Amino acid sequence: MVDLQGQYQKIKDKVDIQLQEVLNSSAYINGPQVHAFQKDLEAYLDVKHVIPCANGTDALQIAMMGLDLKPGDEVITADFTFAATVEVIALLNLTPVLVDVEKDTFNMDIDALKKAITPKTKAIVPVHLFGQCANMEAVLEIAKEYDLFVIEDTAQAIGANYTFKDGSKKKAGTIGNVGTTSFFPSKNLGCYGDGGAIFTNDDDLAHTIRGMVNHGMYKRYYHDVVGVNSRLDSLQAAVLRVKLPLLNDYCDARRKAARFYNNAFKNAQNIVTPKMSNGCEFICDNCDCHVFHQYTLQILNGQRNELHQHLLDNGIPNAIYYPVPLHSQKAYADERYKEEDFKVTNELINTVISLPMHTELDEEQLEFITTTIINFIK
Repeated sequence: MVDLQGQYQKIKDKVDIQLQEVLNSSAYINGPQVHAFQKDLEAYLDVKHVIPCANGTDALQIAMMGLDLKPGDEVITADFTFAATVEVIALLNLTPVLVDVEKDTFNMDIDALKKAITPKTKAIVPVHLFGQCANMEAVLEIAKEYDLFVIEDTAQAIGANYTFKDGSKKKAGTIGNVGTTSFFPSKNLGCYGDGGAIFTNDDDLAHTIRGMVNHGMYKRYYHDVVGVNSRLDSLQAAVLRVKLPLLNDYCDARRKAARFYNNAFKNAQNIVTPKMSNGCEFICDNCDCHVFHQYTLQILNGQRNELHQHLLDNGIPNAIYYPVPLHSQKAYADERYKEEDFKVTNELINTVISLPMHTELDEEQLEFITTTIINFIK
């Protein structure tokens, strides 16, 4: 699904030099590389504050802690996503409220969001799934109307732009009150272990979160807030400093592969290609709204599982994201949830399949993948 070794070989010399600098300095925690990466990422995102942390799940949890949400407060998020998004809500004794998604973009359904709001609702967590932003203009309007926080889960969409109706743009993760991301190795901007970050333009919130990631300390051994131990280590920051200047190129390489896939499948029956939130059916050369963390098809003839196995039999990696919706997971089952409220999600779990998507894909590989699929799906 990803070729981390191939990507590393292209940047090996730069990465090795940066890692050696950390080893030479022995500044493994909060060293110069961490602070430099923070500044670099703030400039790239055009956001006032980046707070690095240990992983993307911590980033979500700490963002919610920083907003001072209380046990029992309801937090609305999408049913069709990875469990980390709802996991942290439950860990903080908040009340997760799951809503259905759009069939075309896989992102939160705005009508479902509106229906889910109650007097106990305090926050919305739009998940920018597979590499493009949710309908943030609508989310912000709803949040303003009901005085709700917006916490962006940008684990799969760092580098994507969101275009507002007036033509202005913002980077994913910088639109709501606070944004979070993951630097897991397979992400578009990935390190060589675990890592994450929190983004905000709110000075007070940034100050609170900076203490929280470091045991609640602003001065050593003085604990002003309840915190956790969640820091991005210097070795991971060193890798990310090398890769950040290449992020736009990495995203372009993924879009190029997505264009190949789209063109190959455009006349294929029973195969639905990804749709852009901005209405584009195919990806134009200057597209910047989707960074394709995953390239996900919908197979409409009931052969998704058979295709999954057929691809594996032919040496083609593929994955089903996600086979079980959150509302059906044992850990998050709740009598409040009604199956009729998750019609799209319940359909997607039986039709979606994600193909190899990374920066090292070449046309020979793409041709083999697409031909194998088209010849199988009749």
